[in-house]
Amino acid sequence: MKDIVIFGVGNIAELAAFYLTRDAGRRVAGFTVDAAYLSEPSWNGYPVVAWEEVEQRFPPGSTDVFVAVSYTKLNKFRRDKVAEARAKGYGIASYVSSRATIFEDFVAQPNQFILEDNTIQPFARIGENVTLWSGNHIGHHSAIAEDTFIASHVVVSGGVTIGPRCFIGVNVTIRDHVTIGADCVIGAGSLVLSDIPDNSVLSPASTEISKVPSHRLRRI
Repeated sequence: MKDIVIFGVGNIAELAAFYLTRDAGRRVAGFTVDAAYLSEPSWNGYPVVAWEEVEQRFPPGSTDVFVAVSYTKLNKFRRDKVAEARAKGYGIASYVSSRATIFEDFVAQPNQFILEDNTIQPFARIGENVTLWSGNHIGHHSAIAEDTFIASHVVVSGGVTIGPRCFIGVNVTIRDHVTIGADCVIGAGSLVLSDIPDNSVLSPASTEISKVPSHRLRRI
């Protein structure tokens, strides 16, 4: 199995290195970032090299790439780096937690990042470069298109379709057979009961602060 060089030096990259080495048994050879953001030759004990020169230090013949960045520019930055890695000749790694619930017909796609306590039911389809943070339910016969980022504790009911490059915030609930278009942002706590067109933003109201101060709640 090839070593992995991780694109990114932020929190997600640090988490990716942790999961890939501790859970997946992969060897991380180093990190890489765009030259404009390269400030130190090492990070967390690993070498860091410029993305523009990564092939010289970590040749594609012996190294895969994993792009560990967030949903910057609605996932397009992560998508573009995966495409650039392919153009450089790299294979694209993926990570599916051993603590996720999947079934034998599930096949990991390039640059998927699927963390612990996700439940992916049979006949659900997850595209490449999709991040499922921890604790989500992905219902049967649902389809999540490529380059989407789903935060934690999201309920995707059966038969749901989510378009490419979406961001789904924490604690979102999506009713069965709903279709969410491309490039949508579904804010934390949203309850989605009907189809959502492309480029939509759902931003539910947050809970208001009560006018009653906590010291007056003597019985709690």
